[in-house]
Amino acid sequence: MDRAVAEALDRGDTLASFRERFPIDDAGPIYMDGNSLGRTSYAVRAALDAGVHEWQERMVSGWSDWIELPAQVGDRLGLLIGAGPGQVLVCDSTTINLYKLADAALSARPGRMVIVGDANDFPTDRYVLAGLAAARGCELRLIGSDPITGLDLDELAGAIDEQTALVSLSHVNYRSAARLDLEAVTDLVHRHGALMLWDLSHSAGAVPVALDGAEADLAVGCSYKYLNAGPGAPGYLYVRKALAEDLRQPICGWFGHQDQFEMGPAYQPAVGVGRFLTGSPPILGLLAVSAGVELVLEAGLGNLWAKSQALTVMLADLIEERLAPLGASLASPREPARRGGHVAIAHPQAWSWCSALLERQLVVADFRTPDAIRLGPAALYTRFVDGYDAVERMEAVLTSGLTADPGDRPRVT
Repeated sequence: MDRAVAEALDRGDTLASFRERFPIDDAGPIYMDGNSLGRTSYAVRAALDAGVHEWQERMVSGWSDWIELPAQVGDRLGLLIGAGPGQVLVCDSTTINLYKLADAALSARPGRMVIVGDANDFPTDRYVLAGLAAARGCELRLIGSDPITGLDLDELAGAIDEQTALVSLSHVNYRSAARLDLEAVTDLVHRHGALMLWDLSHSAGAVPVALDGAEADLAVGCSYKYLNAGPGAPGYLYVRKALAEDLRQPICGWFGHQDQFEMGPAYQPAVGVGRFLTGSPPILGLLAVSAGVELVLEAGLGNLWAKSQALTVMLADLIEERLAPLGASLASPREPARRGGHVAIAHPQAWSWCSALLERQLVVADFRTPDAIRLGPAALYTRFVDGYDAVERMEAVLTSGLTADPGDRPRVT
């Protein structure tokens, strides 16, 4: 494949104009880390500026409108994950939301003492489940999934039994981008009477998700990757409407009370998903999420997914053509239908390689232990020539030779 192919794909890109919605310096390194932190958009900057101005002008009276934002923005975000109104809240962080929903699910299945997860899932998911298992005296069954192709459904089926209360998995694996069949897995879990909790952090805004269609129970995710809401932007949670009244969340804060300004002596949970609010919501963060979600909705998830698949197919082809002869290999599923919105590349000196790309200001990618570099093109702003040039620069660094000892890894990689 030569660069003319990528140029032709860019000429036919119906989303090309959305790149202009982001302040991008084409003279800088190629940004291929949208699956870790999305770019700043003009829309989010404007929303934050307007939010600060409103705070300045209205001060405490602004809460009469701000108080509804977690549910209002949640309903809009729900359009990206196949969730009808009244089931999604934007609040807290992904980790806190995971804890709240997982604990509520365990309480809703008394007598069942097994939690099932993936040993190769994102660390925070595993840590939360391990902490809950230890606190409750439950058994935590972590399945050793394949680091490239992901979790085998037969192995998952073998780990679930009538003692299973909760199964918690990522829809798209954070490292390899291996994608699970959301509907099939949910159905499998339900056949055993357990509850299913999905982490959509690497899905929302990039990959089609149909929570209502799959009759999913619970889900969480973040807004700073493909939704471009900014570092540390609020997370979100989903609770199926028919299930909400059966759940009691473990962090009983005043925002989850049915009448929070009654200031009553005892906690009475709000009706529906609102009971999963806790403390005062981060208003500026919510405004950023709202602006990011609206940009994705304007582009259209179907259009974004089609371009994302084309980008990752091109990257996979280039990895095998240009980088495999130099000792690298594709560390993501080869079939687009089994992959999310990013690709991983394995190499014995992956950290040295990634470090060189960053130090020379060539490509911004990230390293994931033990031996992978992730490339996360974002369909809203990544061009096909960006992907082509990124691989070409990676090839040049490998060809020139890597440093045997690049030094200690920094805290953020």
